[in-house]
Amino acid sequence: MAKSPRRSEHRTNQLLAKLEPEDFAALEPHLETVTLSKGTVVYETGDSMPYAYFPQDAVVSLITILSDGKTVEVAVFGREALFGLTSALATSRSLGRYTVQVSGTASRIETQILRRMLETRPAVRELCLRFIEALMAQALQSMACNTVHSVEVRCCRWLLTLHDQTERDTLPLTHEHLSRMLGVQRSTVSLITGSLQNAGLIEQGRGVITVMDRPALERAVCGCYGIMRQRFEQILQRPSQPT
Repeated sequence: MAKSPRRSEHRTNQLLAKLEPEDFAALEPHLETVTLSKGTVVYETGDSMPYAYFPQDAVVSLITILSDGKTVEVAVFGREALFGLTSALATSRSLGRYTVQVSGTASRIETQILRRMLETRPAVRELCLRFIEALMAQALQSMACNTVHSVEVRCCRWLLTLHDQTERDTLPLTHEHLSRMLGVQRSTVSLITGSLQNAGLIEQGRGVITVMDRPALERAVCGCYGIMRQRFEQILQRPSQPT
């Protein structure tokens, strides 16, 4: 995880961009831009979390490890998010494995400093609490989606989510990674992505999937995707009011 000399990209993260100038000015001296490389484990389950991260163009997955060693991806953190907030609010330990899914940069801040900001800057606290609310709602919606909807529409949801987070048509996704995201076997993923490719929605390459027809993906996905998107759009659209 290499430090970058850049300091001007912090507001690429949409939560930081949402802050009023005076609140961002209080945070900015404590932010540093770091480079996150694909495959890096930022935190392992149970690790101490000395930093919170606001992704700029990196994407980080939160993975739960089951007792039999299988892994399931439960959340994705991109430019609309931050992770490490639970450490700043309460526990100092990681609840899962945070792994870099897409290489890029992130703004990081010491969790103890973020805790002080939450205590002294009401607008920062209110924005972070609304983010937590949206994240919890997303997790509940995802749980319901995983229970009642087909693997194919859930695959479309993950592709659209990653497309939103990166704003890139070509996504660094392998069948193995998609199988972990969806909780199914790789052979099932191969059948689904093959079907989507035959329909012209995506194109597969070595270690990547390219979105070819986003409107068609949006038509193919279940309503859960729209509900989840709306939650995060509300964070970014609603003016932040001190509590």
